[in-house]
Amino acid sequence: MTADTLPTSERLEQLIAGFAAAKLLVVGDFILDRFVRGDIERISPEAPIPVLLRRDEASALGGAANVVANIVALGGQAAPLSVIGDDNAGGELLARLSQVGVDNSGVVVRSDRRTSCKTRFSALNQQVLRFDEEEVRALNGDERDALVAAFRAALGAADVVILSDYGKGVLLGGVAAELIEIGRAAGKPVLVDPKSRNYGEYAGATAVTPNRKELGQAVGRAVFSDDEIAAAARELIGAHGFDYLVATRSEKGMSVITPAAASHISTQAREVFDVSGAGDTVVATFGLALAAGADAIAAAVLANAAAGVVVGKRGTASVNADELRGALFRAHGAGRHVDAVLDAEAAGRLVKSWKSEGLSVGFTNGCFDILHAGHVALLNAARAECDRLVLGLNSDASVRRLKGEGRPVNDERDRAAVLAALASVDAVVLFSEDTPMRLIEALRPDVLVKGADYMIEQVVGGEFVQSIGGRVALVPLVPGRSTTGTIGKLRAVGGKS
Repeated sequence: MTADTLPTSERLEQLIAGFAAAKLLVVGDFILDRFVRGDIERISPEAPIPVLLRRDEASALGGAANVVANIVALGGQAAPLSVIGDDNAGGELLARLSQVGVDNSGVVVRSDRRTSCKTRFSALNQQVLRFDEEEVRALNGDERDALVAAFRAALGAADVVILSDYGKGVLLGGVAAELIEIGRAAGKPVLVDPKSRNYGEYAGATAVTPNRKELGQAVGRAVFSDDEIAAAARELIGAHGFDYLVATRSEKGMSVITPAAASHISTQAREVFDVSGAGDTVVATFGLALAAGADAIAAAVLANAAAGVVVGKRGTASVNADELRGALFRAHGAGRHVDAVLDAEAAGRLVKSWKSEGLSVGFTNGCFDILHAGHVALLNAARAECDRLVLGLNSDASVRRLKGEGRPVNDERDRAAVLAALASVDAVVLFSEDTPMRLIEALRPDVLVKGADYMIEQVVGGEFVQSIGGRVALVPLVPGRSTTGTIGKLRAVGGKS
């Protein structure tokens, strides 16, 4: 795919703004995801197995419920439909759905079913065991009738239908086919995130969104190259009447295949912590984009960027609109994005989101007028001190007060655009004061980073960050590199010409 075929940044921004009015109906297997984190320091004397010392535990909406969570996090509206058990896990699922602000009345609760629950144990950011509690069983007649009735009642208000099949029973036994038929007859796009290898169960859907492995399993052969992906997708489209197929391809991005064309979109993942639930993010974002008026290509660009954000988080996670805009900015570059800079409020939401995922947040600041090797080294070293790095950037007016007339050489938008494109920088925030103290107090970073030409007691905000349990890190500088020196060389050359 060439840059000319991609949607413009302005168009993508319009679509994201349209998420707020989008209403999605989500049906599928709702799962409770639990995460137990700890430390492994010894082997059990009872058996040759590691001993995990529990440090903390968390839970999240998983399976189709994570699709709901992603829709809400991106600003859309979701109506969840499923059948779960009347048990502790089911009760926690319903409570968490209420916490994210959705009406869970469409979730059918039955005493003779068991709610699926996956518990992941990890140490040193690595999963060591997953423990599943589940019962895979198709719905009985009463359960199916209740689900279909709830689907018909909610369908009229929905812009897009998502069927999220995790193979736990809710969509088995022809339920998926029945819901697809009802949805398409009502003129609604129906997206399916598939689990079954038999795509005949999803015949007539608008699109299916398999990953590369699932796509290969569906056609009975391994697929790797662009041509193999396209051929397999068209085989399924022809056999089952899909309008198109969207294939997620891990580090290679995504592909959108129609009977007539194939478009391949490069990945936006910059750092991978955990791929749990990434497919949920893809189908949620893709569905929201369609509801907001996107074509399949624009929807895939948005979904691809969202997936790149969410795999950089730990556990089953979601992405919000500010994170999505930041990812899109990096993908499209300085000249094509109208919102290159986050304001303090948006940055605060990002920082809060990162911290909720257990990520450490660093902060550094400066004028960064003419970017040079010293700046790059500083930012790389700063990023090594944390999981996410926020850069506070002096505004043009602030630079003039600090550096004098004639500065900055590059205006604040250009400086922000170049800095935000660096892999080491996760967010750029302009501040107009002479120091970033107010911004530091608002963001409350875990790590405050400056060059080693400072002493810790000289670092603005250092005392505050230490008072809230954070730390100050001084990193080495590249000698002989400075914007002032560069400007001096340019003036010297100009004077000789």
